[in-house]
Amino acid sequence: MNTSPQYTYDHYVKALMDISQAITSDLFLEDLFKLIVMVTAKVTGVAICSLWLVDENETPPLIKLKATQSFEPEYVKDRALRLHEGVVGYVLSTQRPYVIADVKNHDRFKEKEMANSLGLVSMVSVPLQGKEEKVIGVLNCFTCQPHEFSETDINMLSAVANQAAVAIHNTELIIKTRVIERELQTRKQIERGKEILMDRRRMSGEEAYRWIQKRSMDTRKSMLEIAEALILSAEL
Repeated sequence: MNTSPQYTYDHYVKALMDISQAITSDLFLEDLFKLIVMVTAKVTGVAICSLWLVDENETPPLIKLKATQSFEPEYVKDRALRLHEGVVGYVLSTQRPYVIADVKNHDRFKEKEMANSLGLVSMVSVPLQGKEEKVIGVLNCFTCQPHEFSETDINMLSAVANQAAVAIHNTELIIKTRVIERELQTRKQIERGKEILMDRRRMSGEEAYRWIQKRSMDTRKSMLEIAEALILSAEL
């Protein structure tokens, strides 16, 4: 971690600003995940920063590695843990930061082979606490030299992690809203296409829908594309 308090503080503020700006941008989630780990690693000067998020679509839910600024294949490979497994699971369940002086000599840290190959030593893990104090994931930072993470380090990292949680939550809401808007627009266009068929060919609503559906399958085009073609032909 950077040693100058003022340098550290100024750069943490910059990190918070960078992540805050991402909330109102058009970043996809994957881009946002990469931004979070890259900004955090740059600010702290750690060797590796990784972002883990809870996937509640799995049964039972898992916590999955979503991004790291490390390009080492041993670390980038897709990984998932049970909610109470390892350091990540422990931080998730306790909802509190956790510091390890030497990961290679700590029972809770399970990836000792990876730590040896990458030369990792000290670690701090902080929860991503979003709205209503819900923990949605964990942010890990590793150093390649022994390091004693101060209370200030942990507090600042927690601030970055919590800002990241807000950015992730808001980006997910934006994406869901856009999906809903697209679905509504698609339904509206298909309904308009049905009306044109019902008027032109004296079809019932169900018959018109099946015609669009069959045409979609036959031409390997979406029902939206078929409906839009019908609307265009009616306007000519």
